Amino acid sequence: MSERKRYAVCGVSSRAMGMYIRAILGEYKDYAELVGMLDIDPLRFQICKQDIPQSQDIPCYLPSDFEQMLAQTRPDALIVTCMDCFHVDYIIKGLEHGLDIIAEKPMTTNTPDALRVLEAEKKSRGKIICTFNYRYPPEHVKIKEMLLEGKIGRITYVDLNWYVDIRHGSSYFNRWNRMRKNSGSLTIHKSCHHFDLVNWWLDDAPVKVHAFGGLNHYGAQGPFKPKADTNGQLCSQCPYAQQCGYRARFFTRLGTYRSGNELMPTLSDKRQLYTNYRPEQCIFDKEIDIYDTYIANVMYKNGALLNYSCNFSAPYEGYRLAINGTHGRIETLKYGGEAGDALPNLNGPDGVEFIDYFPIFGGRERISIPKIEGDHGGGDPMILEDIFLGEDPNRRCNILARSVDGLRAIAIGDAVYNCIHDECGEIDMSSYIL
Repeated sequence: MSERKRYAVCGVSSRAMGMYIRAILGEYKDYAELVGMLDIDPLRFQICKQDIPQSQDIPCYLPSDFEQMLAQTRPDALIVTCMDCFHVDYIIKGLEHGLDIIAEKPMTTNTPDALRVLEAEKKSRGKIICTFNYRYPPEHVKIKEMLLEGKIGRITYVDLNWYVDIRHGSSYFNRWNRMRKNSGSLTIHKSCHHFDLVNWWLDDAPVKVHAFGGLNHYGAQGPFKPKADTNGQLCSQCPYAQQCGYRARFFTRLGTYRSGNELMPTLSDKRQLYTNYRPEQCIFDKEIDIYDTYIANVMYKNGALLNYSCNFSAPYEGYRLAINGTHGRIETLKYGGEAGDALPNLNGPDGVEFIDYFPIFGGRERISIPKIEGDHGGGDPMILEDIFLGEDPNRRCNILARSVDGLRAIAIGDAVYNCIHDECGEIDMSSYIL
């Protein structure tokens, strides 16, 4: 067995713990070694060591101790899992030290910072992996293989409509994501996944974006906002909680979360997870400056078009997809989330998902795709294998995303936000996109 690769984690977030720290100290301990953890909040170290006892002896550092961490722990790579707006700092610092980077999405929160990252990578011996795990679910891989086989000929346009249910969607507005300066907005934080998926399927670079959108469900003008002023309130302390349609939908009057027939403790019932932050801020705050509904048209270098929409207050989670070509069409759909169990037949019988292939001349072919275990449609365990074991040599297509993929997805999301915010209609990216 080769020598284990040494990793330091920048940002002891829930994602860091659930995805990477637990994996390194568990099933990948023979291939990877966790040598350091860095976070702005010392309480996060305590939470990590309580939840993952194997991390008890891992050295911990504050952001001001970054250079000290590198000198003392000598990592080979950084795993960047902090708040989105700080990704660029640790990625560039790590590259300047010649380290490899595992960057959680989005790589950065805007296009200029993404371009800075690519320039820094050119000067470094370190390389970047962007963790676009939506590429890995088996139905997405199968679609990629069908496109490579030329099943629909030259791709002409893609329709992708994404729905985020009211429980999942509202959670972004309870948290730091609701501020553009922190997350780049949901057009980047969330939709970069979707844009990357299309970019990968097309194997193409976006050059023009046209978009519209709005803040229709959340923020100060949200239609379910209690009549009283709830700005600045925490959900668990809000005197108007029973007047909030979103809270009443998911919580009992005692404050416990409804999950099927079970009552589960709310976040506020658990121990304090952060020192000066609670992820239960009012979804109707006036400080919210991102959008919850948007549509976009994207033109690609080779002529393909994307028609995309996203809604963060849908009654169910999922998407509808159609990829059209000169010789046929591929369709699929997927539902889940809070209402997904009420729509079992839409995903196919016995939990089997499907892809429909329509040749331009001929009948439909339905391809069944068995589900696999793991978060994000089975994508998380699959991408961990590529990160810690190297890419699977038996795979029929390239799948692990790099810095240029991060840039392309961010550039679309950034352009979408700017089109909406500045009411400029269309943005031409051809001068800087790769």
